[in-house]
Amino acid sequence: MSREIINIQAGQAGNQVGERFWKMLLAEHGLDDSGMYIGQDPLQIARAGVYFTPIDSNGPTKYVPRSVQVDLEAGVCNHIRAGPLGKLFRPDTYFTGDSGAGNNWAKGWDIAELIQGPSLSTAFSILLEGSRKVATLFRGFKSSILLEEEYPDRMLQTFSILPSPNVSETVVEPYNAMLSIHQLVDNCDLTICIDNEALYDIAVRTLKIKNPAFDDLNQLIAKVMCGVSTSLRFPGQLNGDMRKLGMNLIPFPRLHFLMPSFAPFYDPKARAFQKMSVTELTASLFDRRNLLVACDPRFGRYLTAACIFRGKVSSNEAETSVAQLQRKNSNLFVEWIPDNVSVSLCSVPPVGQPQADVALSNSTCMQELFKRTQSQFSVMFKRRAFLHWYTGEGMDIMEFSEAESNTQDLISEYQQYQEASVEDEPEEFEDGEDQ
Repeated sequence: MSREIINIQAGQAGNQVGERFWKMLLAEHGLDDSGMYIGQDPLQIARAGVYFTPIDSNGPTKYVPRSVQVDLEAGVCNHIRAGPLGKLFRPDTYFTGDSGAGNNWAKGWDIAELIQGPSLSTAFSILLEGSRKVATLFRGFKSSILLEEEYPDRMLQTFSILPSPNVSETVVEPYNAMLSIHQLVDNCDLTICIDNEALYDIAVRTLKIKNPAFDDLNQLIAKVMCGVSTSLRFPGQLNGDMRKLGMNLIPFPRLHFLMPSFAPFYDPKARAFQKMSVTELTASLFDRRNLLVACDPRFGRYLTAACIFRGKVSSNEAETSVAQLQRKNSNLFVEWIPDNVSVSLCSVPPVGQPQADVALSNSTCMQELFKRTQSQFSVMFKRRAFLHWYTGEGMDIMEFSEAESNTQDLISEYQQYQEASVEDEPEEFEDGEDQ
């Protein structure tokens, strides 16, 4: 029995990315905007049940997304309803409030109230009925706490937009980010990190888009989201489900923040001149220019990684190219976790590309991101700047101190395992739960 995924898209960014993700998913499975099958390849539809529930009401089968759309304001959800995908989602899976969060993390508890409400509980019961599900969540930081409590046996994976060094939307972003990281550490199984600076860099430098719009950036995120679930959605060699993927990638429970990468990225005008070997595809995945998060792997060490090849790629080619890359860059991979790069193959390529490759990497260089956030947070928190926005919504200052302490512990754990060697005593590899 294949794993079935419930998608929860929360907030403005979550729903905008989600809309692009579903468009790409429909194309890969040969479905039109209303969920009707129009493809020609049986492989497209064989495992469509991973994300879709097939509905046969005395006519052609309609594939309905197993998705919930949540936002504190109705604007984006109304846009989806009125757009090309308006007939795709169940009408009772939209949940909106009356006012937005105004970039205030504390107001996110209003989303919590929406998720705890009876209507959404009923929707979840329908989506969960009769099968085992894996929950994926985009940018639903506080939602993840409630889902963890309500469905402790489900695996919770999030796609989370975290701060970047030079792209900031609001002055209180360091507060929001630190509070979010604090919750993601304890209430999520697997967090795939993304930041706007890396997305802008790919769009401008590689794709040659002079002024990238959010839709251009969301397209990049959707490529990774589709690629990560490839092993579940299509038959292939060396494939595993999402729980197995998580077990291979997360050697220590708290260190579950992953760097996604995708290859090939190239200027659409140069598509006719592009052809990459499997070796070049593999090298591109570990090149920081192809990362969707602004970290540099050269300043850390890979604990684990997973490569998912799509298209006509032989298992021998894929495994050989990965092994060669590890040998050439052995200093970037910890030696005390054997076989720490897994390989999956899928013969179905992304729409419009003959081959592609997606990777999720667990590298100690992720501490760069947390250090940046903590540094910006500390400057503001010492002055108690803008704290009244949060305390006025019912938060306590101690929550900020706890978030800072938890993030500092996380940074220390990353550094500990970066410096660890195979000669160290066994107790030094104990999970950092008691730090």
